Amino acid sequence: MIEIRNLSKKFDDFYAVNDITANIEEGHVFGLVGTNGAGKSTLLRMIAGVLKPAGGKVLVDGRDVYENPDVKKEIFYISDEQHYFANSTPEEMKNYYKGIYEKFDEERFKDLMSKFGLGADRRINTFSKGMKKQLSVILGVCSNTKYLLCDETFDGLDPVMRQAVKKIFIAELEDRAMTPIIASHNLRELEDICDHVGLLHQGGILFSKDLDEMKLGIHRLQCVFESEADRDNFLAGMNIMSKEERGSLYTLTVRGSREELEQALSETHTVFAEVLPLSLEEIFISETEVVGYDIKNIIA
Repeated sequence: MIEIRNLSKKFDDFYAVNDITANIEEGHVFGLVGTNGAGKSTLLRMIAGVLKPAGGKVLVDGRDVYENPDVKKEIFYISDEQHYFANSTPEEMKNYYKGIYEKFDEERFKDLMSKFGLGADRRINTFSKGMKKQLSVILGVCSNTKYLLCDETFDGLDPVMRQAVKKIFIAELEDRAMTPIIASHNLRELEDICDHVGLLHQGGILFSKDLDEMKLGIHRLQCVFESEADRDNFLAGMNIMSKEERGSLYTLTVRGSREELEQALSETHTVFAEVLPLSLEEIFISETEVVGYDIKNIIA
């Protein structure tokens, strides 16, 4: 398990990460989402032990990760921007990582390189952005670490390769309980692979929840009330995150289970009422609107 305790990181006078506390359980696919500049990459680098926290700590299986080579052997970090040795080949990078990660699987490396159609002796600087991403995933998976940190790993991959990478992650999760932690702006990419999500905003964490639990706890309602009194009574009893009115139609984003909302609607006089689920992207927008990150304020 990765324990993040009151973690902060400051660059000059700016807090990229500010007092974050969260747990990342083993055997789950953890999605890290957030607004631009929320601190996702900085947080991943501190989990990997690349950056020293300004405050707090990261514990990996109960041990501090920073300047601890034994702990770092259980972590592979895939950066958003790929960095390889100048003029190196995949074969040379494999040998480099093999010297760091003693459980590196050479046979698996050969197999995946063949399946992805990547030449092991070709210069990496001739690879496309997507091919470099594929290579980084192959190296990460074959290093056989317990934790795989992925910063925008799906960015630059075509749809077929994105699905291939997801299947590899799921297979590794089932075979050896690998724990991927995936930071991404593309929420739709995370929705079908992650089972737990942490939402960052302005260096802090808004929540860290099971994805299914989160979806079951926020819904969208569309309602037309019979009277203003019915409307006012209903709205007064709801935990409303956002409200939009178009004529007599109210569109509400509300916290609560579907059963609770349907019960409340059954006790209210409405002309029309419907309870709708939200996607991860819609939940992200709703949660960040609550703390003032509203698209209407940006384009107004």
